[in-house]
Amino acid sequence: MSQRQPPVDYIERTREQYSALGFPPYTWVENPDAVALTVPDKPAHEWRVGLVASGGIYVKGQIAFHFKDDLSYREIAADTPNEDLRTTHFAYDLTDSRRDPGTVFPLAALRNLVERGAIGSLAGNAYTFMGGIYSSRKVRDVLAPALADRLVADEVDVAVMVPV
Repeated sequence: MSQRQPPVDYIERTREQYSALGFPPYTWVENPDAVALTVPDKPAHEWRVGLVASGGIYVKGQIAFHFKDDLSYREIAADTPNEDLRTTHFAYDLTDSRRDPGTVFPLAALRNLVERGAIGSLAGNAYTFMGGIYSSRKVRDVLAPALADRLVADEVDVAVMVPV
């Protein structure tokens, strides 16, 4: 039986790496102009829900994520079966996500909520990327706007954001 790697304290690890390289202390991302989160003015059973996840999920046949700081994203059809989902990532143990992609990409669980009438519908596509992008500027200026544009085009009321 293999032993699991203990969790990594990324905050402390980042502080140590910046210090060791002679950089000033790392400045954590702040978004003072960010729009506050809001709740839709209609009941959940009418919501159109989008899904965005940073766990490096892709569909068999798509190009896998393959390097850190990759700003690309993948569109995954909402009706994609779990057995067609794959994960790759440089910064977390993939054992559980490869066994059950729903641990980092709850698409099947959201479909179940639609079937039960708890939420209205899912957007036609979900979106995934590989987290661990060290440039917050690139995330803010490139990746986040691209994903936001997709969610707006999909006319979602609520986006489920799954960080890994």
